[in-house]
Amino acid sequence: MTLTDTQLPTRSDLGYDQLRPLMSLMSGDEKHTEAATSTLDAVWTLYDRVLDVDPSDPTAEDRDRFYLSKGHGPMAYFAVLAAKGFIPLSELDGFGSWNSTLGHHPDRTLVDGVEISSGSLGHGLPLAVGAALGMRLKQTPGHVYVLLGDGELDEGSNHEAIAAAARLRLGGLTAIVIDNNSAHLGWPGGIETRFRTEGWTATTVNGRDHDEIEAAVANPSGSSPHAVIARVGSY
Repeated sequence: MTLTDTQLPTRSDLGYDQLRPLMSLMSGDEKHTEAATSTLDAVWTLYDRVLDVDPSDPTAEDRDRFYLSKGHGPMAYFAVLAAKGFIPLSELDGFGSWNSTLGHHPDRTLVDGVEISSGSLGHGLPLAVGAALGMRLKQTPGHVYVLLGDGELDEGSNHEAIAAAARLRLGGLTAIVIDNNSAHLGWPGGIETRFRTEGWTATTVNGRDHDEIEAAVANPSGSSPHAVIARVGSY
């Protein structure tokens, strides 16, 4: 049965506690539930407390940009976008169906509020570096936030992007890395040290604590890019 908006809570009622019920409306074999739930708290905190983006004008030139590089399992992302008014709530239970805009990876050409089509790991941070550089050159207001999985740091494209962002002194860029111990290469001193070694500022937080996440990402300062390592434990 396809749900209608009248059968769902009104958006004025929607808070963090409603996200998991919204996620439960999405079904299918390719949900990547663990990948989605590991990002839930970070994505919610960004949209609820940090990002300057208006669902009624999601392409405003001076908006903040959020890039979901960890595009596998976008259920949490879609649930947050629905809760915040970017997409109709009724679209959620069509997730992954042949005629739905909500696929197993987010598509920027189909879903309002989605900045990049993602799912191929290792692309989001390089795109965010380019966006932050372009916005600086054009003197466009707004900040670029990109969310990665720790396993993505095994991709060479991210090593290049980490190095380039620091050398370009992209203070308008913040990376949030969801750390659930799924990276294979490992880093002496941990992921935070990896970013600091290249010249980023970095901090590690409890990836389930909204106050910690907000404090770490809400007030970027200086001319260096910033990384927030959000620890959520293992799968």
